[in-house]
Amino acid sequence: MAPVCMALKAKASVFELKICVTGQHKEMLQQALNAFGLKPNFNLEIMTTDQSLADITSKALNLITPILLKEQPYLVLVHGDTTSAMASALACFYLDIPVGHVEAGLRTYNLKSPFPEELNRQIISKVASVHFAPTKNASDVLLAENVKMEQIFVTGNTVIDALLDVKSRLQKDQSFRNEIIQRLFRDFSLKLDGTRFILVTGHRRENFRDEGNEIIEGLRFLARQNPEVKFIYPVHLSPRVKREVEKGLGNLSNVFLIEPVDYPSFVLLMMECYFIITDSGGIQEEAPSLSKPVLVTRNETERHEAVDMGCVILVGNDKGDLIKYAQKLLDDANFNLSMSSGVNPYGDGKASYKIIRALEENKFV
Repeated sequence: MAPVCMALKAKASVFELKICVTGQHKEMLQQALNAFGLKPNFNLEIMTTDQSLADITSKALNLITPILLKEQPYLVLVHGDTTSAMASALACFYLDIPVGHVEAGLRTYNLKSPFPEELNRQIISKVASVHFAPTKNASDVLLAENVKMEQIFVTGNTVIDALLDVKSRLQKDQSFRNEIIQRLFRDFSLKLDGTRFILVTGHRRENFRDEGNEIIEGLRFLARQNPEVKFIYPVHLSPRVKREVEKGLGNLSNVFLIEPVDYPSFVLLMMECYFIITDSGGIQEEAPSLSKPVLVTRNETERHEAVDMGCVILVGNDKGDLIKYAQKLLDDANFNLSMSSGVNPYGDGKASYKIIRALEENKFV
């Protein structure tokens, strides 16, 4: 959402922007805000240890409602499929405040994958007044669900706006790049010295529910089979994720389990890695712009475009496919190259501009 906020700030003569955050994962939130120079007007501070989805939903509903009543916004923009986005949209619905959904129309139609995100985004779609779809496929999904055509705008995904902005800075500003390289070495003993490394992320609830996590087992096998390859894993702050990852991978010398890094640092890691293993939706969208193959540790994806193009492979949560395709990417340079097109189906970096233009034209409320 950061590029949208920045675009709204640039149109201060037209829009008054108020930013509300839930305060979940404070360290990661602050990194994101700092990266784009944003300061929230409201912080719900709902984060407590090991809270349930019901806790998040009820707190978000109860805490954002008085803010909405006081501010009486013309429109509330929510992004994606988080529980806080769903709760905010629902609070707006109860108060008859229009909702704009950024990254609308993504679907697996399996309520358990991703969980609970698939339900969250379907609920948001039911109450939204305007839908900013990242692709034509997402727009077609909304039309099939009887959303009116005049309420849908195909914009690309705003995550590509943010990515291309940071990528450009890293390429043009050597001191900015060097500062990040030095910080990664100082904080995590990471050397970006040309040694091949695989970038890994994972946080989906459905992948961290049981003992005997096959994704962790597959990563452990790959690390032992390829001691000359580094595995860099910024570990999500979820206590359950941290426990499983540290237990399964913490004793391997070529696996670097690090704390979450700020966005520019993560973009640099994506740019420098050999390929990516992830269950993240955003990374599936970002990686094609950086010509990086992606192995997605999910059985289903709502982002089919990159799969169809051949730059993303779904390996599920079975260690066999993860090992098979990761090893092939390491061993077969031509296979790696075939997944590195550099063409991104999720946008051209102008999604925020298109969203702001739609808001200015005011065709949907």
